[in-house]
Amino acid sequence: MSITADSSRTLAGTPAADATPAVAELDTIVSLAKRRGFVFPSSEIYGGINAVWDYGPLGVELKNNVKRAWWRSVVQQRNDVVGLDAGILMHPQVWRTSGHVGSFSDPLVECGACKRRFRLDELPGAEELTPTQIADPNIVATLALKCPDCGGTLSAPRRFNLMFKTFMGPVEEDASVIYLRPETAQGAYVQHRNVRDAARKKIPFGIAQIGKSFRNEISPGNFVFRMREFEQMELQLFVRPEEDATATFDEWLPRRLEWYRAYGVNPERLRIREHAADELAHYAKRAIDVEYRFPFGWKELEGIHNRGDFDLSRHSAESGENLSYFDPATEQSFIPWVVEAAAGADRAAFTFLIDAYREEEVRGEKRVVLALHPELAPYKVAVLPLLKKRDDLVALAHKIRDGLSREFTAVYDDTAAIGKLYRRQDEIGTPWCICVDVEALDDNAVTVRDRDSMEQERVGIDRLESFFLDKLRASRP
Repeated sequence: MSITADSSRTLAGTPAADATPAVAELDTIVSLAKRRGFVFPSSEIYGGINAVWDYGPLGVELKNNVKRAWWRSVVQQRNDVVGLDAGILMHPQVWRTSGHVGSFSDPLVECGACKRRFRLDELPGAEELTPTQIADPNIVATLALKCPDCGGTLSAPRRFNLMFKTFMGPVEEDASVIYLRPETAQGAYVQHRNVRDAARKKIPFGIAQIGKSFRNEISPGNFVFRMREFEQMELQLFVRPEEDATATFDEWLPRRLEWYRAYGVNPERLRIREHAADELAHYAKRAIDVEYRFPFGWKELEGIHNRGDFDLSRHSAESGENLSYFDPATEQSFIPWVVEAAAGADRAAFTFLIDAYREEEVRGEKRVVLALHPELAPYKVAVLPLLKKRDDLVALAHKIRDGLSREFTAVYDDTAAIGKLYRRQDEIGTPWCICVDVEALDDNAVTVRDRDSMEQERVGIDRLESFFLDKLRASRP
């Protein structure tokens, strides 16, 4: 059944206008992320570089877990999708054929006084402009838009291409100009035939890939939401024309929505928004954005697109290669249509981080908790000796951690009293803590504490691995 996108309501059915973010202030998450080692400013000792961020020890684990969860959902658990890791550098003709060289741009305005540049549709008072209004050369004057920094006069909008240029070879000449890819999708299109033949797949089938992309954003910001270097998780589904593309679109939209909900995102902070006719790319048949209520408003989390046969038709025509598919059942050839599910690993990890944030009061004290799904949590288990000056307890705790680390990420910590150690692990989202106490030396058991309920139970040391594996498997969507 086709889904009708209603951006006025959340997935829970409540008015989208009433949705409140999980965290009121973005700085709350930014502070936690840096303090606990999720994300650091890139090149910070030199003052940083705008809109580039480095993932710290916990951030690496979180984002890798998000990517693994996505891969499991769209590739591992399916028989009709295979993987690809295409190169970042591609033949420049790829980007001319795809239209990126000529039209991959955003509307830019410049302040005549302070010379700052802004993306038009992110200026105060211009956030809801339609593509038709953005294309109006008089829109700045019509809305009386001013520079948000100094109040100066803004120029008429012009198109700014977002692709990064670089040079291949020892001489910087026009013939050697290439681009850092602005999306991973084109790799799947130009390798479509090779992948299909090597994997012995029939239409319909899909190609999934996770990889870095680069965009020279005019107005990057909001922490890791919009960066110039980012990572995409994209699925390209190659299907029969028309009816099959419509059916595939209708099948994958709810599936992608359910993925976010299954890993803990509150449906009160999710909605879907259909692209208006003048907002659609010229080749697109339909496009719907999955949006999340961030502290800075409703923003795109993932896009589901019916791209028609534009991609393979264009590459076939420009390359001279036959990219059509011969169906032996019908004895007909056709250019496959593409249905795309395009998500961002950074935005997804950012969303899970924000949505998991909790502040609670426990015995008169504030407890900060990241209620991350166990599959996404950076550390699954923390092993904590009750007395760090007892060498026998410390040795046993290390032995337990080393054994558990064969199956999942486990961490050892003895840098504070047990209560503070619990709070620290709560704040970084660790689902379970093990307290190694003096009794463990006698009964060969430890105390396991649950992050969310704070309940504790005694578990035999020889059962710990199976105990946690059972819990992880039970939590998996």
